[in-house]
Amino acid sequence: MTTVDTDTQRKIANRLKRAQGQLGAVIAAVESGGDCRAVVTQLAAVTSALDKAGFQIIASAMKTCLEDPAQDDAVPLPDLEKLFLTLA
Repeated sequence: MTTVDTDTQRKIANRLKRAQGQLGAVIAAVESGGDCRAVVTQLAAVTSALDKAGFQIIASAMKTCLEDPAQDDAVPLPDLEKLFLTLA
């Protein structure tokens, strides 16, 4: 991952940890035969959290690339486009 400030990195990690907890709840609900509506609702929340984390990672990379494209770990713009489209 490109260099991101510690606050952004912390926010991304927290979002992913929440998604991990939500996914654990989905797995537990499936294994225990939970209500399908509740499972799907929780699964949608996991998907949304993961998407938001992905977009935040890409936005950080875009910011780094645009601020200093010569930086060693800057992701080339065409690669950022591909990454962005994988989440769309």
